[in-house]
Amino acid sequence: MAIYIKSPWEIEKMTKTGQLHTAIFAEVEPHIRPGVSTYELDQLILQAIERVGGKAPQIGYRAGGTVPYPSATCMSVDDVVVHGLPSKRPLREGELLKIDFLFTYDGYTTDMARTYAIGRVSPEAERLMRVTEEAFWVGFELLRPGKRIGDVGAAVQDFVERQHGLWCIREMVGHGVGRELHEDPQVPNYGEPGKGPKLRPGMTLAFEPMVALYPAKMVILQDGWTATVGKGNLAAHYENTVLITESGPRLLTGSQKSMPVGR
Repeated sequence: MAIYIKSPWEIEKMTKTGQLHTAIFAEVEPHIRPGVSTYELDQLILQAIERVGGKAPQIGYRAGGTVPYPSATCMSVDDVVVHGLPSKRPLREGELLKIDFLFTYDGYTTDMARTYAIGRVSPEAERLMRVTEEAFWVGFELLRPGKRIGDVGAAVQDFVERQHGLWCIREMVGHGVGRELHEDPQVPNYGEPGKGPKLRPGMTLAFEPMVALYPAKMVILQDGWTATVGKGNLAAHYENTVLITESGPRLLTGSQKSMPVGR
């Protein structure tokens, strides 16, 4: 892989992709509630993707030697951090649902994820969601020309672990995105200031804090995809595609700070 600096023409295309991606999230959010299945939500998203003329690039995607991914989205519940497979089991009151999917339109791809409270959740789950989203904005402010990837990761890690006593997932990281689903550089949510590639205008990054309540080693289940931090733990995920500009970061997906809640 390589670090691709996007041209103004490519940035225009990715801006449109990100707008459609954000709109699809907004369309599905009213359906997120106790009793609905993640399979139903996945199908709603797939229908929306097809309706706008986009593609769901996760379907059939292989990572290394894994089996092809079968669905348009990742639907990860409670202790599952990422890559949860959609299921026909109804969601239950008090669960945390992470929806994460790549979206391709006119040849360019954006990446976006949100965590949703299913009905009323525990205070610790609410805190986990809040800190994870706030960690995104802490790192977002450092996505500027001249900063290094390590500066961003160190700030996120300090905010999550030292200031709030939670845990940054080590085994999964953000990444470049745009021409390909996964591009360089990797964007960890931990690190050392002054280390790693320097940020430059025209870079487009999938920046995605992933946070657990307790320190844990992430484990991949037998399906080859589902990534969990273990029963009794909880994980949250907040992701947008971000463009580095001369004047600082610009969101290509998402908008202002919010707390998604599935009623």
